[in-house]
Amino acid sequence: MTANLTSPRSPVVIRLRAGAAAIAAALLLAPLSANAQFPPLTPAPAAPAAPASTASAGEVKGTAWAHTAQSGAAAIAQAAVVLPATLLGQPAGSPPWVGLWRDVPRNLTGRAPVVVFLHGSSGLALPAIAEWQRWLASLGVASVAPDSFALPDRITYKSPVPKEVYERIHALRASEIPLATAALAQAPWADTSRMLLVGSSEGATAVARHGGLEFAGRILYAWSCETNYFVTEPRTAVVPERPILNVISSADVFFSSQNPFIGNPNAVGHCGPALKDHKQATIVLIPGAPHTVLGLPAARNATASFVRDVLKP
Repeated sequence: MTANLTSPRSPVVIRLRAGAAAIAAALLLAPLSANAQFPPLTPAPAAPAAPASTASAGEVKGTAWAHTAQSGAAAIAQAAVVLPATLLGQPAGSPPWVGLWRDVPRNLTGRAPVVVFLHGSSGLALPAIAEWQRWLASLGVASVAPDSFALPDRITYKSPVPKEVYERIHALRASEIPLATAALAQAPWADTSRMLLVGSSEGATAVARHGGLEFAGRILYAWSCETNYFVTEPRTAVVPERPILNVISSADVFFSSQNPFIGNPNAVGHCGPALKDHKQATIVLIPGAPHTVLGLPAARNATASFVRDVLKP
């Protein structure tokens, strides 16, 4: 286990390498040990469990809970795709190709590693996603982000809502993973031996639960892998053969003890406990960060290191 902290607002990096429960138990981000060479990061006080009456205080809209054959095809056709310049026959560092899956050029050169990205509840309209995909391309990595909102009248919500609503959404999002891998298997430019599965917030929950070996690793942005208002149970898949990176704000507005309806008075706000037996897990906590972290420098630094180690673009 290693932890690095250079200033009160620098990220805390926890790498679970020993796999021992006794060591992992010390990672729950109580103040770091006194013999560390850096100041402690003190967590916010735990919030009380939300009253049961708040479980349905939010709002649910829409009627569609599952993809049809048509919407599944549309989720891929409308997927946001960014391809590194090398696939276009251009020098590394040249502008990437940006567009939708249905418009991907046919005259591409070579193959590239690929990230499959599951967006959060805001969909692909979040500008940070497009910026992040372009940044990935600068590392030599292609990315494909299926459009979950290709499903007409897809269910949307304003939290908190009953856990059954969230679980049906998680099942919907999980169904988009095989849609993406099936499409990539037919894409001559995709190196399917070098794929990462990545998700943010709502999308990260489905990624955390995916235990398949088709991906070389996984990244979970803005999800804590804990029992809380968002799941009936976390069901985090621990895949020993595949590394995993979790990046989240230390004060995430939804999944830390800062949230008054978190539903877990013992929430630590990250995936450390869930991944305590995973020898290739890394947890990055960003103090004071917003919920959407994928564009922050600390998140990009951790992601770049992970991508280079796992995909070797």
